[in-house]
Amino acid sequence: MNQITVYTTNTCPYCVMMKNFLKDQGLPFKEVNVQMDQIAADRLVAATGQLGVPQTEINGQWVLGFDPEKVMSLVK
Repeated sequence: MNQITVYTTNTCPYCVMMKNFLKDQGLPFKEVNVQMDQIAADRLVAATGQLGVPQTEINGQWVLGFDPEKVMSLVK
């Protein structure tokens, strides 16, 4: 089972694209809205050094931005 978490904001069109892509592939995921959760935003920056979204953690590996090819390379 894949562990997928997508870090998003309310206004990010690429976040919507990432979530739609994962749904279309039948991949369940957890969404964390860093605009609504400052603690999660701080943890995200500490983990990746990046502030931009979407950032998607797949089985412990990070995908920055909307990158379907990288997503598919990381899922089991």
